[in-house]
Parts: sequence; C-alpha cells; structure tokens
Amino acid sequence: MKNIVILISGSGSNMAAIARTAQKEHWPDKLGVRVAAVISNKPDAGGLALARDFGIATDVLSHRDFASRETFDAALLARIEAHAPQLVVLAGFMRILTPGFVEHYAGRLINIHPSLLPAFTGLHTHQRAIDMGCKVAGTTVHQVTAELDHGEILAQAVVPVLPFDTADTLAARILTQEHLIYPQAVRAFFALKKLSEA
Repeated sequence: MKNIVILISGSGSNMAAIARTAQKEHWPDKLGVRVAAVISNKPDAGGLALARDFGIATDVLSHRDFASRETFDAALLARIEAHAPQLVVLAGFMRILTPGFVEHYAGRLINIHPSLLPAFTGLHTHQRAIDMGCKVAGTTVHQVTAELDHGEILAQAVVPVLPFDTADTLAARILTQEHLIYPQAVRAFFALKKLSEA
C-alpha cells in the first residue's frame, strides 16, 4: 500500500476533498493508495476532527514547542517518516519549510496555491488579482521546491474575476475548484508513478 501523509494547519477542507475522493473512488483497492495520516502544527485545527471522521490517523506537532524552524522540521520529518509516505501533501499547511526538509521529499511533496502560478506567489493572492484588474484568477497544484511557490505545475483551474468580487467572494469560488483539482492531481501523481515503474 502506498501511503499519503497530509499536512494541515486549519479547517482541512482540501484534505477532506482528497480523503472523500479516495473513499469514493476506492483508491486502496484500485490504486493501492491510502491517506495514512494527517498531521497538524496546530492542536485546534478543525481538520483533525474531519480526518478522524474519515478514519485517518491524526497527529499534532506544534511549531511553538521548538526553538527553530530547523528543529521543528526535523521532528516533523520523523513523524511523517513513521508512515513511510510515497507522497506528502500540503493542504493549508501554513509553514515555510526548510530547504533540507524540501530536499528530503523532492519529487514527492506537493502544495496547492490560490493563484495561477507563476502569478501572485505568497500571500493575499485574491486581493492582489483584483487590484491588478485581472480578468481571471485561479489555483495551482505544484511540486514544492526550496523557492516559494515555484515548483513544477501539476494542475491548474481558472476562475473568472467578476466585476463586484471581493477577496472573500473570489476566494470562495476558487476554493470550490481547489476541492476538484487537488484530488485529481494526487490521483494523477500515482497514475504517472505506476506508468514510470511499468
């Protein structure tokens, strides 16, 4: 069985979209793939209860308990490795990861970002798209590299920016698309892996 570990910091809606798709499409039986664990850096993350509802193992490792980013990432890596993952998925995990951590999972660490990369890396993507007068916005699934929001693009979804959009209304429409493309991108990752191993 190929294991996925998902990292979250908040509500876990993208994690739940992946878990729901995995259940609905019978990934364990059909792909030999399962979501093995959900790990959060915040004890009060709403996504932890959601993960438990799906029968997924959960773990909490608070970054506040560590003196440096490096020591936190080393401890996080050890928790992840306990599940022998083929893929590590960032789903609203609000931490910038150290180069050593990223290098360890090179080629098997993915993230979803709420813009059409390479446009609008970083934060406040929706407001920035509106302020720039963009006609479209969207979301991107990408490989994680040491450079923030710059890895290989795996999937994108485009959403129109409407005349009376606020950052919140645009974010809500984009989130709907995130819930569609993230599970698809995870499934495609394993399908490509299967092909390359054939």
